[in-house]
Amino acid sequence: MFESSRRHLHLLNSGWRAVLYQGGAASAAAAAPPPPPPPPPVCAPRRARSVSRKPDNTAGEPESSIIPVLHLLSDCRSITKMTWRPQYRSSKFRHVFGKAATKENCYDGVPITLSVHDNLLCSVNPRFIAVITECAGGGAFLVLSVNHTGKVDPHHPKVSGHRGNVLDIKWNPFNDFCIASCSEDATVKVWDIPQHGVMKNITVPWKELQGHSRRVGLIEWHPTASNVLFSTGYDYQVMVWNLNCPEPVVKNPVRTISVHSDVVLSMSFNMDGSRLATSCKDKKIRIIDPRTGTLLRETNCKTHKASKVLFLGNLKMLLSTGTSRWNHRQIALWDQEDLSEPLFQEDLDGSSGVLFPFYDPDTHMLYIAGKGDGNIRYYEISSEKPYVHFLTEYRSILPQKGMGVMPKRGLDVCSCEVFRFYRLVTIKSLIEPLSMIVPRRSESYQEDIYPMTAGKEPAMTAEEWLSGMDKGPVLMSLKPGSKLEPYADLGSVKAPVVSVDSQRSVSRPGPLPLGLIQQQQQQEERERRETSTNAPPHDRSSNTITNGQRDFTHCSPPKTENELRQMFYKQQDEIRKLRELLNQRDVRIKQLELEIKNVKNVQSLR
Repeated sequence: MFESSRRHLHLLNSGWRAVLYQGGAASAAAAAPPPPPPPPPVCAPRRARSVSRKPDNTAGEPESSIIPVLHLLSDCRSITKMTWRPQYRSSKFRHVFGKAATKENCYDGVPITLSVHDNLLCSVNPRFIAVITECAGGGAFLVLSVNHTGKVDPHHPKVSGHRGNVLDIKWNPFNDFCIASCSEDATVKVWDIPQHGVMKNITVPWKELQGHSRRVGLIEWHPTASNVLFSTGYDYQVMVWNLNCPEPVVKNPVRTISVHSDVVLSMSFNMDGSRLATSCKDKKIRIIDPRTGTLLRETNCKTHKASKVLFLGNLKMLLSTGTSRWNHRQIALWDQEDLSEPLFQEDLDGSSGVLFPFYDPDTHMLYIAGKGDGNIRYYEISSEKPYVHFLTEYRSILPQKGMGVMPKRGLDVCSCEVFRFYRLVTIKSLIEPLSMIVPRRSESYQEDIYPMTAGKEPAMTAEEWLSGMDKGPVLMSLKPGSKLEPYADLGSVKAPVVSVDSQRSVSRPGPLPLGLIQQQQQQEERERRETSTNAPPHDRSSNTITNGQRDFTHCSPPKTENELRQMFYKQQDEIRKLRELLNQRDVRIKQLELEIKNVKNVQSLR
């Protein structure tokens, strides 16, 4: 009798442990109604004692004692199935990871500036990387080729035309050889960089802008209009400059915006450049019409003190970084049309460094990098609640003082790179490239993570923008080998977009005359006939022609391993070039189809 009772108690204890473990996990996972009460555990020992008194039924003792325990376990399993519903959000960028460059692919020995100004201190385009350096007797910055990795010559020529420390530099988004800089000498200067790079010190700028009364701390290019530059300084003024003028020294800005009561800390444009968001030292965020200088909206929130602000593409939202009431670093999300209260707030940590926000409108990914930190947090932004979704964090033991960002047209799409930072590590005098990569097994072009992105062609001139016209950016494809005429952004184009080389945009083409299309087709047929009749018949039959050149290696099989390897590499090169040609032909076919549809629509309207 005692053995059977001990067995019953052991089974009951194990059953109750399972109920407490699984039921507790279920109640913590989801708020569900409590499960029905289990049968009283007192009944099990009573049944066991009544069965044990029968001398000839010892085999039935375990069966009768297990029955209530099995009931408990089955009830527990049913509860967990009903209440445990893990919510997973599908995302293509859930597993994005940061890959730092090796020491050979970094820029070593760069004398990074010791200035404590809260700017990025670095600017990058697909050809050059520019970084503000420490210099005696004025301000200077260094311009290096992107491919010039490794040890940097300590006597490398600099751009040194300012009389005070350089505080900010920005490349022209539509000209890879034009860069603007601002300084403590209260001037803004625009420089022409030679195509082969800086071979000697450059001291004479292309344009010098004189209008600020105190030092200039921040500059920004207009995102869609060519040669329109914005600058702001410690005189609390935001000035708009038109660089399409013959004078080398410009003293009168096109517009002066005087709506701030303190120093402007950051500026950001929306996609078409029709709105300008600023954060000020008075901890307020303002939305301004940059063409007229009218103040449209202003925050008056006591729980968030903004230091940096950023437009989030076409989502009609703003993101700001700053501090909370308790001096915790914080991010806040705002509705563009209502700045009374933030849509979302989150405290990150208690550090004191400034948080720099970076947003990729193509992937809707937000990157938060802290000055003096070694980590970079990244999120995904959506237009619905909860708006901000944390993905993961890149961590490094080396703190960064500033950062540069490569434009999307300079990324390596073959390795699925979606973002690239250039971290300024002052303790090692190092510039470290950091690539954000989407892990994919396929080595082919991934169209789902590379939509059409902003290209290097301006959507309009400075005069058109000043006259009241707004246009979205001219888009381009990142597909290798596709040399497209730029596409115009469908969301905000209000006039036909004409690129620099006077080619017509394709996404919303204007009416083309039928004679011009026929002339283009005849010219293509003529070129095809010329290429087919250039080679004599006996040459075409005797030798194989590869990419316009005769290839004699196909005449006889390879005899050595080196010849076999060379033939393999040549075949791989041929396949790659043929794929590029096919891609170009497909793009050309799509362009012609769009033009034909446009002509038919025009003829039907007539």
